[in-house]
Amino acid sequence: MTVVTRFAPAPTGDLHLGGARTALFNYLFAKNQGGKFFLRIEDTDRARSTEELKKQLLTSLAWLEINWDGEVVIQSQRDNRHREVAEELIKSGKAYYCYMTEEEKEAQRALDPFAKIVSPWRDKVDIKSDNRSGVVRMKMPEEGIMTFADLVQGEVSLQLKELNDMVLLRADGSPTYLLAAVVDDHDMGVTHVIRGDDHLTNAFKQILLYEALGWPVPIHAHIPLIHASDGSKLSKRHGAIGVEQYKALGYLPEGLCNYLLRLGWGGDGQTEILPREEAIKIFDMKNLTRSPAKFDKAKLDFFNHHYLQNYEDEKLLQLILEIWPEGKKISRKNSFRTSSF
Repeated sequence: MTVVTRFAPAPTGDLHLGGARTALFNYLFAKNQGGKFFLRIEDTDRARSTEELKKQLLTSLAWLEINWDGEVVIQSQRDNRHREVAEELIKSGKAYYCYMTEEEKEAQRALDPFAKIVSPWRDKVDIKSDNRSGVVRMKMPEEGIMTFADLVQGEVSLQLKELNDMVLLRADGSPTYLLAAVVDDHDMGVTHVIRGDDHLTNAFKQILLYEALGWPVPIHAHIPLIHASDGSKLSKRHGAIGVEQYKALGYLPEGLCNYLLRLGWGGDGQTEILPREEAIKIFDMKNLTRSPAKFDKAKLDFFNHHYLQNYEDEKLLQLILEIWPEGKKISRKNSFRTSSF
């Protein structure tokens, strides 16, 4: 089996540290295994996705030297394929048109706010109305326990009665993330889905979708998120800024990637400094921890300092000029060495 991984960001904001680390882990694992690493832009959130943010994602990944194979896949350009798969599920009786109103859903919640929503349309055969705005839902199992083996989390289980029938197509016919990601991963030949553990619940739903379609299920690995040093959710006030901002502050891609690599990955337990070539040779999934990694700016500065000290003067000067346009007035004859900007 040829290993195929992917990074699938949504173009709704800057590439943050968590996303950059996910991309790096996918890249390193694929290259370690002699496989392929693909990039997919998941722009199903049409309201917040912009062309500018798409370009910024590509720029950030290129600066980090996380280079993808082949062409970038744009999810919104594959809507017809997603709808085609949804129609297949309807024809096979595994999905249905649902015309429940918000009032009907609220009435069910009023009886039991913790119970799953039960659609009266679930067992009606191939009914489609041109007069009502409805969604397409997949029929989820109503009982039993589902368990799957995660490369990072180990065996994880869920009571299937907790799952609502999953929406595949919205009322306007557009695919949801849950459907689009599965179809795209299948068509791209993805063998390993490596992503943040905030997607762990989604994995149960998506594995059921794979099985309903009769497709092979990828191996999953859900990485714990990055937390602040005090254990709270990482935010800008803890120094969690976008990759482009780190670049503007004078951080080097080598330093930032080396730091991200050691956030939640133990390596050989001895070597702190791991240039890209060495990281590819020794990276594996076994040494990923289940506990959230903690952001440490002092540690990031340590790695950045190391790579700054070992940069060639001319290359360092070029980087300075990229973030300091006024520096072009300085004579290139005045080469110098610095440890920080």
